[in-house]
Amino acid sequence: MSNILITGSGGQLGQEFRALAAFYPAFRFTFADRQVLDVTDEPAVFGYFLHHRFDYCINCAAYTAVDQAESEPDAARLGNVDAPRWLAEGCALQGIPFIHYSTDYVYHNAQNWPLQEGDPATPRSVYAITKLEGEQAARASNPLTMVIRTSWVYSSFGRNFVKTMLRLGREREKLEVVYDQVGAPTYARGLAQATLDILSKVDKGEAGRELLSGIYNYSDEGVCSWYDFALAIFDLAGIGCKVHPIETKDYPLPAHRPSYSVLNKAKIRDVWGIGIKHWRERLRECLAVMGAF
Repeated sequence: MSNILITGSGGQLGQEFRALAAFYPAFRFTFADRQVLDVTDEPAVFGYFLHHRFDYCINCAAYTAVDQAESEPDAARLGNVDAPRWLAEGCALQGIPFIHYSTDYVYHNAQNWPLQEGDPATPRSVYAITKLEGEQAARASNPLTMVIRTSWVYSSFGRNFVKTMLRLGREREKLEVVYDQVGAPTYARGLAQATLDILSKVDKGEAGRELLSGIYNYSDEGVCSWYDFALAIFDLAGIGCKVHPIETKDYPLPAHRPSYSVLNKAKIRDVWGIGIKHWRERLRECLAVMGAF
């Protein structure tokens, strides 16, 4: 039985892995939240790898406060660059693969067709810059590093756009949501499932470990704006709140957001043979889990 370390297990993605663990009996999971392993503490990271043995490490820890990062660049760098570097180095010492998550925001290249892994990465916010530097640091520290770039992640756990819309939609008669940022939502449970399905193929010998290297895009299928996403949430949840479309300039925030960040998922589909559901189907699944119908 292979052992998987899940770091950052207290976050929304980490909690989805915890919820799925029983469906993957071939794996033994170690869930390490901040109390168990503070990934921003270098001695703690190397001490943990010194005293525990794993077959895979999936890093769900990150500094994700996109706007706050503009005024906390050092904290963002510690969580998004140093921490994944140390984790990747710890994995390299054990000769095991390191799976790390990144963001569509690293592209931000004014391209208006689905983004591929080899397209230019020109991040414009502190958050995005540190996420790109974290990818690079992890890959330089461990050749068996798989970076999965994803977008607009939400879950029944933690704080996210879906939960915010459900709360505000029940409190207010109308909301304004930007319509000129286009991408694709990603249900964290689907992302966790895809990751575990990939590791299952490697564990069964159906795919080589060397494929757990490089950059892969993953999001749910389809395209929408934040405005469209909000409309779908209210429609499926039966909430009567009116949604009015506004432009990004009408809702200024400290950090730059890309206007187009639809991800091309051909690589992860072709290499790993995984199926990806449409975002609206995944949204329905999440709302059902939350009891929002």
